This record gives sequence, structure tokens and C-alpha cells, in this order.
Amino acid sequence: MNPVTATRKDRRANGSGRGPAPAIVFAALLDRWGPQGWWPGRTRAEIVIGAILTQNTAWANVERALARLSAAGAMDFERIRRAPRAALEDWIRPAGCFRVKAGRLRAFADVLHRDHGGRLARLFRLPTAALRRTLLDIPGVGPETADAIALYAAKRPVFVVDAYGRRILARHGWRGARSSYDDLARWFTRRLPRDTALYNEYHALVVRAGKEHCRPRPRCDGCPLQRWLPAAGPRRP
Repeated sequence: MNPVTATRKDRRANGSGRGPAPAIVFAALLDRWGPQGWWPGRTRAEIVIGAILTQNTAWANVERALARLSAAGAMDFERIRRAPRAALEDWIRPAGCFRVKAGRLRAFADVLHRDHGGRLARLFRLPTAALRRTLLDIPGVGPETADAIALYAAKRPVFVVDAYGRRILARHGWRGARSSYDDLARWFTRRLPRDTALYNEYHALVVRAGKEHCRPRPRCDGCPLQRWLPAAGPRRP
């Protein structure tokens, strides 16, 4: 990952006129916690499955579901496509909403089989914009999941905005609470290099800040981003 250098232009507010430049925020997070070594997945299939299962649940629950899939020999999409629906639901039960998520995994597996010969490598050869459109067309795959797959599994320079990132931006007043997903992503990408490793590390650090400080009830003391809070305190996200 190339180091992010704060130039004179970077030190001014970004294009919105509010808040520090994204490079300055990244430097503060990295200085506090260092590299995170994220995403926790050994293969591209595991990363894709994890990205789908982690919707609306804690990662610890996803890890249990992944372990059950692995034990069943089902950590690939052809096995997921052919498995009895009841078995698939049972394997991923620890991830919560298992019936809905089983449908999403099966939908991904069906598209992969039908359009890409069952091979992630063929899917990931699509240009970035086409890959993102293809992923978003799969039932149950929204922008955050699509971008997580594109960034972590396909190694594309797209920025993932999750609930932590949305909350941090809103509480600091850098973006409105009702901003669209794409607008929030642009806050990060507009003034940063298009660098996959940078976006990977940045997202991981945002998650770290969200877990330790920017919780539903904020714990602002000691947060590396505390210096940029509004004078009246954190805004309601």
C-alpha cells in the first residue's frame, strides 16, 4: 500500500467543505491502531460467502457458520447450489436469518453456474463497473455486500461503506445521516488514490473505530477522531 501523504490541498476540507480530508482521517486511525490485516478469509469463495452471511449479524456468528460449511465440505458454490435447501439452512444457522441467507447464497451460486461456468475467476475477470452491476443484480446483494466482494475477493479498488462508516461520518457532521451509499463512498474515494490495499486497510480501521468507540452509544473519549467532533458533541446519526 502506498503511504498517504497529506499535501497542503489534503489539509483543507474536502469537496463538501466539511471535515478533514480522508487522508488525514486515515493517518489518524493508522497511527493509533496500525495495519489490521483484514479481511478474515482464506479463499475467495470463503470471502464471498462470509460477505453474504455477515449481513445483519456479528462476525463471530459468521465464523461459526463458515466452520459448519467447511466441516460439511460445502465451502464452494457448486456444493451450495446442489445441496438440499434444508441442509444449507442448517449449516448456516449460526449466522442468523438462515432461510433468507440460504436463498442469497443459492442465488449467487446459480448466477455463477449459469453465466460464469461456476468459476469465480471468470466472474472476477469482468471490468469493475460490470462486476459491480452483476453482483447488484443478484437477489439480496446490496451495495455494501457487492463492494465487499469486489474489494476483498476480486481485489478491486472500491470502497466499502458499512454501518460504522455511516455512523462516523454522520456523528462528525461530515455527511448527512440520509446521504446515499454512493455519496458516502465518494467522501472517502474523492481525494484518495485508487488503491485496493489502501481501501482494504481504511475500511478495516473504520470497523475498528466503530467497534471500540463509535457504538450506538458513542464512547468518544480516547477516539483518534475525537478532535473533529462538532463543538456541541456528536450529532445524531
